Amino acid sequence: MKRIAQTVLMILLLALASPAVHAQNATVAVDNTTIFYVVTGFVFIIAVLVLIVSVVVLQLLKTFVRQQAEQLAAERGEVYVEEEGLWKKFWDKINDFRPVEEERELVLDHNYDGIRELDNHLPPWWKWLFYVTIIFAVVYLAAYHVFDTLPLQEEEYMAQMEAAEEAASARMASLPESNIDESNVVMVEDAGLLSKGKQVYNNNCAQCHKDTGAGGIGPNLTDDYWLHGGSIQDIFRTIKVGVPEKGMISWEPLLSPDQMQNVASYIITLKGTNPPNAKEPQGELYVPEIIPEETVEADSTQAVAKL
Repeated sequence: MKRIAQTVLMILLLALASPAVHAQNATVAVDNTTIFYVVTGFVFIIAVLVLIVSVVVLQLLKTFVRQQAEQLAAERGEVYVEEEGLWKKFWDKINDFRPVEEERELVLDHNYDGIRELDNHLPPWWKWLFYVTIIFAVVYLAAYHVFDTLPLQEEEYMAQMEAAEEAASARMASLPESNIDESNVVMVEDAGLLSKGKQVYNNNCAQCHKDTGAGGIGPNLTDDYWLHGGSIQDIFRTIKVGVPEKGMISWEPLLSPDQMQNVASYIITLKGTNPPNAKEPQGELYVPEIIPEETVEADSTQAVAKL
């Protein structure tokens, strides 16, 4: 009973800890999928608890019935012999147990310092399992290597990659055309576009960089140090091509150029926010290039002259 109580307590602790861990890692609004998993988890935990309680109750009832039978047999002056249950019969059958009285028939002629050896056969369940593995191996060989009925791992991988590329191409084709790239991307300041960039960031970037930009698996995005450049062009390029060697994927198949421009602009707005528990600076110090006022005025004069 003590061990069962400890097991139930451990399950309850895990059930209480799971929502807390989920809440710490959550960076987006709760959706239907999350609710489904949470409800399914609680239902599973309740089912396990019900099963444990049922087993304990059945064991207590069995013990009570046996004690009553023993007491009744003692009152009649009889010796109580417990009837062999179905489970024990099944267990003995699948293991091919031999009674102790028949051990003399199983003793081999080997004698090592008084130690005798019994000629017990392998349990039937072990032999059945071995036969099943042989049948499975034959079917697997025929399906994958003889008749090519099922694809091998490499073929399945290539098929999934082609399907993913087709889905990405179809998605990009459905988006409005945009010619934004590293050469002409600009910092957007419109509040609506920055809000869209924040939504893209929370959905895709916050898992590694945290929702505040403080850095987690990925670097801190709120300081002046950058691993791959801190300009709008550098950030756009990093989002577009990714950093595969460090685990950051290319977002070009998943995000439109406008979305990448919006999220790059939002990342720049995180600079100097000084969030708590920020990751230490990484990379090189980035100093924005300042265009001299004379150049700006000259460019404006030339533009007016052209008009």
